[in-house]
Amino acid sequence: MKNINQLSLQNEMSMYNRRRFLKNLSFGFWSGAMMLPYLSAMAGGSDLFDTGAIPGPADAITDALQSGKKLGVALVGLGKYSEGELGPALEKTKLCKLAGIVTGTPEKANKWKKKYNVPDKNVYNYQTFDRIADNPDIDIVYIVLPNPMHEEYVIRAAKAGKHIICEKPMAMTVQECQAMIDACKKADRKLSIGYRLHFEPHHQNVMQIGQNKIIGDIKKIICDDGQVQSEESPWRLGRGVGGGGPVRDLGVYCTQAAIYTKGEIPVSVIAKYHPKTDVEKFKLIEEGMNFQFQFADGSTADCKVSFNEKFNKLRAEGTKGWLELDPAYEYKGIEGKTSSGKMDLPNVPQQTLQMDDFANCIISNKPTRVPGEMGMRDVGILQSIFEAAETGNKVKINVNHVMDPVGNKK
Repeated sequence: MKNINQLSLQNEMSMYNRRRFLKNLSFGFWSGAMMLPYLSAMAGGSDLFDTGAIPGPADAITDALQSGKKLGVALVGLGKYSEGELGPALEKTKLCKLAGIVTGTPEKANKWKKKYNVPDKNVYNYQTFDRIADNPDIDIVYIVLPNPMHEEYVIRAAKAGKHIICEKPMAMTVQECQAMIDACKKADRKLSIGYRLHFEPHHQNVMQIGQNKIIGDIKKIICDDGQVQSEESPWRLGRGVGGGGPVRDLGVYCTQAAIYTKGEIPVSVIAKYHPKTDVEKFKLIEEGMNFQFQFADGSTADCKVSFNEKFNKLRAEGTKGWLELDPAYEYKGIEGKTSSGKMDLPNVPQQTLQMDDFANCIISNKPTRVPGEMGMRDVGILQSIFEAAETGNKVKINVNHVMDPVGNKK
C-alpha cells in the first residue's frame, strides 16, 4: 500500500504532466512545426512525421512547409554517424534536406550520390570545401569530423557564409570554441551544437521535473555512459588526428545530463582515471574515468565513462522522489521512470528533430537552444575534469552559465 508521501508525489506528477503538455502549445517540446505531429503521435498516430498538419501562428514555418522549400544541408564527413544516423534523419526532415556532401573518399562520394541523389556540383572534398560559398543550394553545413578538426571547418564554413551545426564536443579547448563563436558572429551566421538529446522527450521531461523540483530538491545524480569502443573508429582511440577518448566522447553526455537535471552549473569536480586493462589499445587515450561534480548546495553528480565497459544510465534522487532513464543516451530505445511510475513518452527521431529545430531557428531568425556558448561551457568543464584527474585535486569550475530554457518551463 502506498504511503501518503508517495500518493502526494504521484498526484503532483500527474498535475505537472497535464500542465506541461498544455503549455507545450506555447513553447513546444521542439519547434512549432513539430508540435502538431507530436501531439498526433501521443494521441495514437503511428509516425511523428506522417501528419500534414501545418501550425498557423508560425508564418515563416507555414510558408516553408506550404512551399516545400527546404534549407539545404551539407554533411562534412561521411563516417558512421553520418551514414547511420544523419543521412537517414535528413530523409524525414520537414524544413531541411540533404543537399551536399564533403568527403575525402571518392568511393563514399559515389555511394552517397547514388543513394541520396546528390548532384555532382554539390560534392566537395577537403581541398575544394571553400567553394561551397558559391553554392546557393547549401544553407547549413554540419561538421561531423574528428574533434581536432572542428575549429578549422567551422571557421571555414562561417567564412563561406553558411550556418553551422558542429558535432560534440565542440572543440578541444575553450580557446578554439571562442574562435569558432567569433567567426560565426563576424559572418552573422548561426552556430548550433549537435546536442540531439535536448530534442528528446524523456530528457526534456527530466529537465522539467528536475528543475521544477517535482521530486523535491535533488541531492544526488548518477550519470553512467560506457561502450566497448572498436577499432573501426581509430581516431576515437587517439590515432590519426587524435582527440578521442571516452571523457570527450561520452563524458559530455554525463556533463550535460547532470547540468540540465539539476538546472545548475557545478562549482567543482574531482576525477580519477580507470586502470588500463589493455595498454596497447588505450595507449593514447584514457580507458575510462570516474568523476564527481559538486554543486553549490552540497549535492553531487557521480559520473562514470568507459571505452571498455557497457553502461547507460541517468538517475536523480530528490527529497520527494526519484527519476531514472535506462538506457539514457542511446539514439533510440530510451526508457524512463520515476518514483510515481513509468514515463509514458515516445521515442522519436532525435537527429531529425534536432536539424529541423535549427532550420526553424534560421527561418524564424531566433536563437538556437544549443548554441556555441553551451558547447564552450561543456568543453571548459571537460578541461576541468582532465585537470582534476591529472593532479588528483579538486578543481574549481569557472564557465559561462548558458542553459536550455526548456527546463524551466512549467
